[in-house]
Amino acid sequence: MAKRAAKSTKSPRTKKAAGKAVERMPFGRRVRRIFWRSVLAVAVFMVAVVLLFRVINPPTTYYMWSESRRLGGVDQEWVRLEDIAPVMARAAVAAEDANFCMHWGFDVAAIRLAIAQGSNRGASTIDQQTVKNVFLWHGRTYIRKAFEAGITPIVEIIWDKRRILEVYLNVAEFDEGVFGVEAAARHYFGVSAGALSARQASQLAAVLPSPKTRSASRPTAFLGKRAAQIRSGAATILADGRANCFQS
Repeated sequence: MAKRAAKSTKSPRTKKAAGKAVERMPFGRRVRRIFWRSVLAVAVFMVAVVLLFRVINPPTTYYMWSESRRLGGVDQEWVRLEDIAPVMARAAVAAEDANFCMHWGFDVAAIRLAIAQGSNRGASTIDQQTVKNVFLWHGRTYIRKAFEAGITPIVEIIWDKRRILEVYLNVAEFDEGVFGVEAAARHYFGVSAGALSARQASQLAAVLPSPKTRSASRPTAFLGKRAAQIRSGAATILADGRANCFQS
């Protein structure tokens, strides 16, 4: 009985001492602890979501949802990479990220060139664009760029290149309210994504940088010239092996 009484009187003191220890913890240290725990929680959550989307197609994206609210609906139909014309996959890579198979999510050479030229055009890889489209929001804020830089290596590790390209081609915007290559192929040319010709594929890829101001079915002289460059680039990456990571 005496031992039990000793334990019961000791327990509240221990709790009280622990409480005082927490109170005595410097404010800055408490803030840092909360910050790093929050960072860890966000990182664990993002890894879980990336793992989930490796096998399950993203039902929507923030940008697609916001455009659907603005326009009253969007056109999108998911299609597997195997059901997309191979020339379309090559055209998208040639247009947006010719070294897609050679980098780990960031094209360092393109980034350096963009910095030297004072522009960020061409520095964003398909990996980064996929992360932005699927997990984040559009805009050029430093916060979004920081999240993009943190999530891109996670996607590169967990997904393979075929999955990255498949998701990209299914969520990219090709016209106002038109998302994904299947909807775009039907919208512009009345065919499925698997039936696209080299010319049609290159014209679709040419609108990717500015889908709201360019038309794949009514190309301007500039767009026609750009599409011809993309067709040439698609043939080049097929010949030199830079399409090997996603070609079946």
